[in-house]
This record gives sequence, C-alpha cells and structure tokens, in this order.
Amino acid sequence: MFRNNKKSVFRILSILIKSFFRKYPSALFLSKWLCITLITGVLIGSASAFFLKTLEWATQFRENHLWLIAFLPFGGFLVGLMYHYFGRDVEAGNNLLIETIHEPQKIIPLKMSPFVYLGTMVTHFFGGSAGREGTALQMAGSIADQFSKPFRLSEDERKILIISAISAGFGSVFGTPLAGAIFGLEVFLIGRLRYNALFPAISASIIADLVTKLWNTHHTHYEINFIPEISFLNIFYAVIAGIFFGICSATFSKTIHKTSSLFKSKINYPPLRPFIGGIIVASAVWLIGTTKYLGLGIPTIVDSFEHQLPAYDFAVKMIFTIITLAAGFKGGEVTPLFFIGAALGNALGYFIPLPVALLAGMGFVAVFAGATNTPIACSIMAIELFGSECGVYVAIACVVSYLFSGSNSIYKSQIIGEPKNNRFLKDIGKKLSDL
Repeated sequence: MFRNNKKSVFRILSILIKSFFRKYPSALFLSKWLCITLITGVLIGSASAFFLKTLEWATQFRENHLWLIAFLPFGGFLVGLMYHYFGRDVEAGNNLLIETIHEPQKIIPLKMSPFVYLGTMVTHFFGGSAGREGTALQMAGSIADQFSKPFRLSEDERKILIISAISAGFGSVFGTPLAGAIFGLEVFLIGRLRYNALFPAISASIIADLVTKLWNTHHTHYEINFIPEISFLNIFYAVIAGIFFGICSATFSKTIHKTSSLFKSKINYPPLRPFIGGIIVASAVWLIGTTKYLGLGIPTIVDSFEHQLPAYDFAVKMIFTIITLAAGFKGGEVTPLFFIGAALGNALGYFIPLPVALLAGMGFVAVFAGATNTPIACSIMAIELFGSECGVYVAIACVVSYLFSGSNSIYKSQIIGEPKNNRFLKDIGKKLSDL
C-alpha cells in the first residue's frame, strides 16, 4: 500500500515537472546551466584564488630577492622546453579557446591548466613583464571543457560552456563579475554578442568571483577622488584622450605580433626564444636600475591615480611586456595593458585639463578595450572598479579607443562579426583618397 502511494506521488510529481517545463522551456535552460555553472564556477573560482595567492607570493619573493632576475633567461628556457616537447597542442593559449568557440573540435587538454600556471609563475618569479588574465582564462577554459562529455553537451552548448568559462576566469581574477560576463560574450566575435550564452556567462562569472572571495583572496582597489561635471568641453577632452588610447592599443597589438614573428624567424629552436628574451629583459633592468616595469606593475598603476608620473612610463612598460611575451614567456597582456593605459592617461594629464586620476582610470580600461575589441566589457569594468560616476567618461574613452584601434587585436583568432566602420565612413574615406 505504502509503495503504491509512493509511486503515485512520484508519478504525479513527474507529470507536474514535465508540464511546468513544457509551459516554461526557459526554466529548463536556466536549471541546466545553473547546475553546470555552479560546478565549473566553484572549480574555476578556486583555481583563480590559488593562482592569485601564489602569484602574490612569487612577486613578493622576487622583490625581496632581486638577484633572481639574473636567472630569467634560464627560467624562460625551461618554459620553452616544457611547451616545445610536451605542450605544443596547448601553446596557442587564449587563441585556442577562441578557436574552440568558433569551431569546436577535440576537448581542450586539461594539461593546459598546469602548463600555463607553471609558465606564468616562472615568468613572474624571475621578473618577466606579463599579466595574469591569459593564465586565468586558459585554466578556466581547460577545466570547464572537461565537462563537455559528462554533461553530454551538443556542439552549440559546448560553445556556451567555453564562453561561460572565459567569463568566470576573467571575472574571478579581477573581481569584476559583470565585466567578466560581458567580456566572455564580446571577445570572440568583434561587433556582436551571443545572447543565448548571457545567463551562463553571468552565472559562471558571479559564482567564480564569489568563490574566489570566499578563499579570502583580495583584489587591488583604485580610487578616482573627483569626477568633473559633464560638459561639451569635457566630453571633447575625453574623445581626444580616447584617440590616444586607441592609437596606443593598435601600436601594442601590431608590435607584439611583429616582434613575435621576428623571434620565430631569427631563432629556429623555440626554447631559445625566451632565453634570448630573458637576457634582453634582465639586461635592461640592470641598465635602468629599477624593477617597476616588471611583473604586473600594480604599485605603479596605483601611483598613476595619485600623482603625476614620468611621461615615458607607459612606453617603457610596453617595451618590456612586448619583449617578454613575444619571446615566449607565459602570462597575459591585460594587466600590463592596465599599466600602459593608466600611465598613458597620467601622462596626458600634462596637457589635457581633466583630473589625473580620471585620465588614469580612463586609460586603464580604454587601452585594454582597443587591444581586445571589448568596449562594453571595459566600460562596465571601470564602473565596477571606480564607481558609476565615471561612467560617461570611461564609456567615451573605451568606444573611441575601440574605433581608433582599427582591425588590430592581441588575439589573432578574433573574428569580425560586424565591421567597426560603416558604409558611410568608408564612402567618406574613398572620397578623401580621391581628392
């Protein structure tokens, strides 16, 4: 009797659940992706927390033992050996993630996570100029993709999984979950967003960020003390600054690709590339007598919001970063781009009459926006980091930088979904060229 009643209850519940999902199909989608992103978000958030904590330790240890910089070439050689003999299938890094979104093929190898983690730790431990975003995204993407088969995801669902993983990695490593969500949607296809991945991206990014914070991982805080009133003149100044940021973005993207090609054409044996690059960087540090351009450069970024810096800081950091990454060291470009942008914004304070902190904040996100073609994510990131009061200024700077960076990107696998310049602008350009 009891068993029959129990079966009847389960049967009724089953009918009710099926009826509910038929009437509200979105509920099934939300339930499924909430479960998936809960699992992947917890893992990615934990991986980001571990990465950030150990990266902070490596940075502090290096700064307290500066003699380690002399061993940067040998560290680069070891990283080169590791990838040349055991990691060729994951060497493409972030580009592999973007390619998987466009054309999913075999599962991204899980070894991408330990490889990029070790490579990045070596880079920072011995003093290379690199970031952390690339590592976070690759760790996130390789972890999440392992669930494609257990969850029996279709090709289209697997694309959504990788997008949500990129969002989770970005949001958790920088403490900006909303920007992380939009970055994952915006980065792989220039000019278009994939709205069917919106909920998974937001869910994964928020969960990963919460988990990272639960591990007592702290993010750097920046402050813009004064935001001037919005006026036509100040908007004009923001546009001028955005043009400079866009040109800087394009210069960085072009130069790092050309320098990478130069290393590959001149040095046939891959492990020797970071060895030579390490010699160049270590020698440069010895010549200029400062380590402010190594690693993430967080102290200088913070200083750019507080007082006037030497006008050349952004250019020197750009050179150090390009040599480090083009030679084959691992890490990422984003935090160095924050440094470059904030320092450039600070330098623009010499002749653009806007508060130095505001210009630094605008450059912080706008150079990154131009280099990655993600103006919406970067605008939201500024609001999460600096507050909503700066929203108009940073949005103008990000969009103008995005337009003036042209078709350049630090990610070669990005595909143009919608051209930046419409038919009207092309016609104007044609008429000007005819003149």
